[in-house]
Amino acid sequence: MKTKNIMIVGVGGQGSLLASKLLGRLLMNEGYDVKVSEVHGMSQRGGSVVTYVRCGDKVASPVIDTGEADYIVSFELLEAARWLSYLAPEGQIIANTQQIDPMPVITGASSYPENLVDKMKAAGARVDAFDALKLANNAGSSKAVNIVLMGKLSKYFHLPESAWMKAIEESVPAKFLELNKKAFELGRDAG
Repeated sequence: MKTKNIMIVGVGGQGSLLASKLLGRLLMNEGYDVKVSEVHGMSQRGGSVVTYVRCGDKVASPVIDTGEADYIVSFELLEAARWLSYLAPEGQIIANTQQIDPMPVITGASSYPENLVDKMKAAGARVDAFDALKLANNAGSSKAVNIVLMGKLSKYFHLPESAWMKAIEESVPAKFLELNKKAFELGRDAG
């Protein structure tokens, strides 16, 4: 298998690290060589967070360079736009339409950019943007956005649904298992 490059991007506290661990576990369970690199940024202050997940027959490095990401899974709209240059020419963005104001917007130094989905599409990107926060709330918790996004990614990443469920079971505490399975299904079935 050709090496696949997945970037998971968001802001601190959104659950991107759990998503990357779940994805890494899934891919290892399926027999791929997997490298995961967590770049934290200002994660505890709501700053930008990015995780690289690379898989294939043999993966030498966990780092994804500009223009190499097959998938960018974004927990927040501005983060999808921020990392757009990393998307491969045939790559796919999966983005939560939630908007979280960065510090320059909070302080009034700038305003949140408008029409980001349209701008990314105009730049040639394939963008699948949807309200993952609403689906997470429908599943029972706003904290399940990460699993909703993994459900959507599963539609592009052709592995058996049972393998995804096994990875969820191995990654989340038992008391949250049903909620996360529901969040995954809602994401998988979204639009």
